[in-house]
Amino acid sequence: MIRPATIGDLDAIMRLERASFPSDAWSEAMMREELRSPHSRYVVWEEAARLLGYAGLRAVAGARDGDVQTIAVAESARGRGQGRMLLRTLIAAAHERGVRDLFLEVRADNPVAQELYRSEGFAETGRRPRYYQPDDVDAIVMTLDVAGWAAARGTESAASPDPTSQDRANPAASGEESANSAQTCEHPAGGWCT
Repeated sequence: MIRPATIGDLDAIMRLERASFPSDAWSEAMMREELRSPHSRYVVWEEAARLLGYAGLRAVAGARDGDVQTIAVAESARGRGQGRMLLRTLIAAAHERGVRDLFLEVRADNPVAQELYRSEGFAETGRRPRYYQPDDVDAIVMTLDVAGWAAARGTESAASPDPTSQDRANPAASGEESANSAQTCEHPAGGWCT
């Protein structure tokens, strides 16, 4: 079940955050602020009362642009399409908030997450050299036309699961298994995340 995140999810989110992004996890204080911000929308994926994934969107009310902040799926739960579901939930939330252009950053060394984003309509629009630290990995900036995405899928089915598909933007976010376990997005600790 995907549901809105609450401050009560903070401990479980932080456990998954640290496991998914060991070299540059957000601090608990940063994540708490994200969960409390009126400009953020975070969701979690739970199964059998266990938090197995989370994702966050930053979209200021009335703003044209929004950012996918982070997506993570527990390693044991990848390959089931839930990362894609989390991403679609964020895109649908951006559409509801009137966002036109949705941005994210993804690690250049994570082709699995890049393919997920491309398959949902994101296109590469730039690069940030050596953005991910301490790993010295470039960030690929990707952008999505939210209205076009919603029109292509129909507003009611925008966040519907695709049971045949696989998904911070890392393999954890993608919901797919990958030999590359590096994250594809970053947070305010080193920038912003997807």
